[in-house]
Amino acid sequence: MQDAHKNYDITDFHGALLDIISVMNHPLRDENLLKEANVRLDQTLFPLLVTIGRYGPVGVVDLAARLGRDYTTVSRQVKRLETLGLAHKQAGEHDRRVSEVTVTPQGERLLGNIQHARHRLMNQIFSDWPPQEVEALFRLVRKYADGVMEEQPSSPQAGRS
Repeated sequence: MQDAHKNYDITDFHGALLDIISVMNHPLRDENLLKEANVRLDQTLFPLLVTIGRYGPVGVVDLAARLGRDYTTVSRQVKRLETLGLAHKQAGEHDRRVSEVTVTPQGERLLGNIQHARHRLMNQIFSDWPPQEVEALFRLVRKYADGVMEEQPSSPQAGRS
């Protein structure tokens, strides 16, 4: 790794990440996004559906790890998504012993509504930013996320898009 000897003061950066995580994890944020998308969905199922949409087909164990939740809780929540017609669980393509979850066409439509609402809300934040700063932010955050994922010894990379 080039320049691994550098010792950056990450205090402000870490604080900014904690601020972002705090906002992203706040229940009112999800409530506002769902309202903006005109979607009615239990807030506990929302992050689960978004994660399945992003990484699916995804194993239930991997899904639980990505969300920092217990496997049994995620398994119950997946069943609720199945009952709502938003997700489908089946035996894994490469290992039939592993249960994998995908989003159904109905779930895809719902996620599309959420994605459009997210675009509208986030573009409001960037409305007075110069385009080159927005592009640089997106590029650098992706680069940082890729680096963080590579450094994790048990990184859940399977199914990443």
